[in-house]
Formats: sequence, structure tokens, C-alpha cells
Amino acid sequence: MEFLKLCLTVLGSFGTLFFAAKFIGHKQIAQLDFFDYITGITVGSIAAEMATELEEPWKPLTAIVIYGGVTLLLSAVSNKFPRSRKYLNGTPTILMDRGKLYYENLKKAKLDLSEFMVMCRQQGYFDLTGIQTAVFEYNGKLTILPVSGRRPVTPEDMNLAPEQELLFTELIMDGRVLEDNLKRMGLDLTWLDKQLNQRGIKSPKDVFLAVCDRNLKFVLYEKSSSEAKAAGAQPGC
Repeated sequence: MEFLKLCLTVLGSFGTLFFAAKFIGHKQIAQLDFFDYITGITVGSIAAEMATELEEPWKPLTAIVIYGGVTLLLSAVSNKFPRSRKYLNGTPTILMDRGKLYYENLKKAKLDLSEFMVMCRQQGYFDLTGIQTAVFEYNGKLTILPVSGRRPVTPEDMNLAPEQELLFTELIMDGRVLEDNLKRMGLDLTWLDKQLNQRGIKSPKDVFLAVCDRNLKFVLYEKSSSEAKAAGAQPGC
């Protein structure tokens, strides 16, 4: 009986943590502000306590609900009143601009020069003279605007107009045809079989992955080879 109660409590803790995470929202670690980070740690600790609390599990459950509710409330406030964001989330800080490092702003961001240099190198800037402006964002990431003469050349700089790339949709995965995706693309099995036959593939089971975009560019990877076979297919072909 005691073991069953423990199992139910653990499952309840897992379910509560799962729904709390869903309500609070998904963010990458690098996107979390300080408050979100602390809230995540606290909610996780409370959930761990709830998993072993057999006598009064409703107490940690209530704490998780309150933490989740406060987080949602603060998120709603920051969305409704943009001016409150600088008090709740903080503001970006310029650490370097036009070749000048701002010592006071580094202190404000609680960074030393070594940490700043590491963050620059992580983004590929080993030479600080290649940096026009460096901004320390409120989520702890460093954003860098390079000097114009050292930034990568873009097609626009060369007066080129490359064709816009489109998202690919998976049609075959591990030998299995994804018919729902095929229909969503406005295609059918006859079209797919034709594409496979043109590439000497006898069955979808011989395909590890096949994808297609809205321009009907069809790319497949055979199971027997790591080499990709890519070809652009025109409508009706």
C-alpha cells in the first residue's frame, strides 16, 4: 500500500511538472532571463520534494501552482506594459562601440575582460578591431555588430538575386512513406513512385530519407549509401 502511494505521488509530481512547464512556456537555456532560470530551478526542486512527500503532497503541489501562476502573471504584465520589461527582465548594455570598451558597463554586466574576450571568440571574433558594437543582452548573450568592411559578403552586395529556398517536407523516413505529408504537398503515391523509378529505386523501403519542397525539388538518401541523390522535379514530371 505504501509502495502504491509512493508511485502515485511520483506520477503526480511528474504530471504537475509537465503541465507547469507547458504553461510557463519553452525557452532555450540561453534565452532564459535570470528570473526564469531561478523559477525553473525552484519548480524542479519542489517537484522532486513532491515525489517523496507521502503525507501532504498537496503542499508542494500548491507551491508549484503558485510559482507557475506568478511566472505567467509577470509574463502577461511585461506583454501588456512594455515599459515594465526593463524592471522585470533588465535592459541590454553596450560593452563596446566604435573601438571603445566601456569599463563601467562591463562592471554593470558583472563581466571581466577575460569573460568578454571568451564570448567574442565564441562568435569568431579573435580580433576586437573587427567589432563595431558589442551588446550584452538581458538574457546573458553577447550580440556583435561587425565592422562593415569585415562582415561576410552577401548576394545583395554583389547585385545577385538567388532563388528563395523553401522548407522541405519529409515524404519517406526510414523506408516508410508519410502519406499525410504527401497529401499535404498535393502529391500522391504515383508521383512518388515515378520519382523513385527515375533514380533507380525499386521500393521506398530502400530509402532512408526523402524530402521535397514546394518547388518539387526532390532529395533522397538511400539506405545503402551515404551519398545524397538530389534532383529538381518540375510539376507533372
